[in-house]
Amino acid sequence: MDVKLFDSELKVMDVLWREGDLPARQVAAVLEAEVGWNVNTTYTLIKRCMKKGAIQRTDPGFRCHALIPKEAVQAAETDELVGKLFDGSVDKLFASLLGRRNLTAEQVQRLRDIVEELG
Repeated sequence: MDVKLFDSELKVMDVLWREGDLPARQVAAVLEAEVGWNVNTTYTLIKRCMKKGAIQRTDPGFRCHALIPKEAVQAAETDELVGKLFDGSVDKLFASLLGRRNLTAEQVQRLRDIVEELG
């Protein structure tokens, strides 16, 4: 994925990923309730996402459609995080995550299952 989205733009995208296609006014209403943004802020961010190719607008009603799947953004953000903070090493990322939390036995088992599925 070549599109870099900032945290505020990701909030707009998250509404579309959760709710599906919506009119911009509805996206604005959700974000007003969730983060207190006014309509103008949301519309500005929608337009930025459109310029980046992340959102497509259709009429009537300025309906917004996410062009980028959430999984693609998650993968790109994870790759950037691993590269930037962990020298490209997934092992170091996991060591950092596991070293900072007290995991339950169930969480440890889920991680083992994931690793087995991937291996």
